[in-house]
Amino acid sequence: MIPVPSPTTTSPPTAPQNQSPNPADRHSRLASLALALALPTDVVLYLLLPMYSDAFGVSLAGAGVLLAANRLVRIAGYGLVARAYARYGDRLVCTLAVIAAALCAVGYATLSGLWALLPLRLLWGLAFAALNLSTQALATADAAGASRRSGRSRAFIALGPAIALPLAALLAYGYGPRLIFWILAVTAITGVLVTRALPAHPYPAPSGRRGPGRPNSLDMWSFLEGFTLDGLFIIGLSYLGKDLFPGGAVMTAGILLALRYLGEILLSPVGGRLAERFGAERLLLALSLLTCVALMGFGAGWLWSCAAAIVVLRALQLPLLAPIVMRRTPGPERVRALAARSVWRDIGAGTGPLAAGLLLPVLPPFVVYSAPAVFLLWAATCVGRPSVK
Repeated sequence: MIPVPSPTTTSPPTAPQNQSPNPADRHSRLASLALALALPTDVVLYLLLPMYSDAFGVSLAGAGVLLAANRLVRIAGYGLVARAYARYGDRLVCTLAVIAAALCAVGYATLSGLWALLPLRLLWGLAFAALNLSTQALATADAAGASRRSGRSRAFIALGPAIALPLAALLAYGYGPRLIFWILAVTAITGVLVTRALPAHPYPAPSGRRGPGRPNSLDMWSFLEGFTLDGLFIIGLSYLGKDLFPGGAVMTAGILLALRYLGEILLSPVGGRLAERFGAERLLLALSLLTCVALMGFGAGWLWSCAAAIVVLRALQLPLLAPIVMRRTPGPERVRALAARSVWRDIGAGTGPLAAGLLLPVLPPFVVYSAPAVFLLWAATCVGRPSVK
């Protein structure tokens, strides 16, 4: 009699170790890499344009307008970008965005004058909006591991600026501020090779009205984070620390900015893993409390120690908002909700430098930084309330 094999010997092998990686992980990495290749065309301009404004044919005030223009167009255009993203998907939208970034870099290398450069800044603002939205949407496409993917995404994105900023500062010393943009144009256009592997499917269109609603706690926290950490803090670091670096050398500024992105590379994945373990809302509240204390110390005169703490805390906080949005706004509304948070952050980051320029010369720094720090903590406590969407 022929023995019948037991079910355990005939069941098909699962071999989980041989399964393909999670598509959400791969797509998130690819979108982040595309933004990492395109982003240096913008951050290097922030470094070089104020210091070499004459070489670009603009005044210092004109440089400020150009650097603010990309945020202003994003405030107005994120809704349009979100609709195009939902209709055409990641592949086409991100491919067009990296091509636009390369064109902008060529323009920075060749054109001069406010009116010649302004259209490029507007074009970059829309390109960044598309790439930024894609990185967040793909990182949160699968609820399992969303915080971890968001942390890794921020680290990948920061690689480009961390490498480009010191290189740009070094080349500017020997060859002027234009040469680096030819290199960045080539770098950005290689992003097409990355975006061709992104998913091409459209996303379900969200229902309901498209107009802006009343800001909720996530909007307020996004605004205040942009206002304090991307606005007041960056301008204050330059304004309050100028006496410590009287030469104002481009290398010093380039290294300091690169260290900010290096912090994201090292710490944003840590923030994502901590959020997976302890919860994104709880971690957001704890980090906001520490940020509040660090901002107060920064305004009180502990400039460099508190600045280092703020850079660390900012890097840890960056991956937290997208997973919170994903859990509170599931389904087709997720892309629109992610875009709304980005709009509020851009509004804060755009108004923060203006407030710093008006207030720092006339008010004690402790007052300037303490008030928004307390409001940031208040907004974080509101985010932690489970009833808020």
